[in-house]
Amino acid sequence: MSVDKLSLLDTNVIIYLLDGSNSKKSRRAEKLVQSGLRERSCCISQQVIQETLNVATQKLNFAPEDAERLLDKTLLPLLRIVPAARLYERGLRIQSRYLYSFYDSLIISAALEAGCKNLYSEDLQDGQRIEQLTIVNPFRG
Repeated sequence: MSVDKLSLLDTNVIIYLLDGSNSKKSRRAEKLVQSGLRERSCCISQQVIQETLNVATQKLNFAPEDAERLLDKTLLPLLRIVPAARLYERGLRIQSRYLYSFYDSLIISAALEAGCKNLYSEDLQDGQRIEQLTIVNPFRG
């Protein structure tokens, strides 16, 4: 998969995959994650792993072995962005300029650092462009 087709998945996409309470969003998340794994067209950051495992174990009551299976089979294969000084510096600049929370700014920074074209997120401004990145709400419509 060429970098110009790479997309970053925000934590909420992974959570919808795990939490079947909204079947439409769960199916859409499953398609994104499965195609991302198969085609290597999607990635996540270390922050997404941390947030996902926290929600899975604390709110969705995953057993430790289920959380570990999620980590090994889904999250680690998608991981492409790990923290570095420039990730945080860019995150602070994004926070200042676009007025997102610090953690949302880090997600945007991670997508930019990976060279992503799209950032799939329900929580950010759908259609907004930040540098070469477009924020896309995969659950709209």
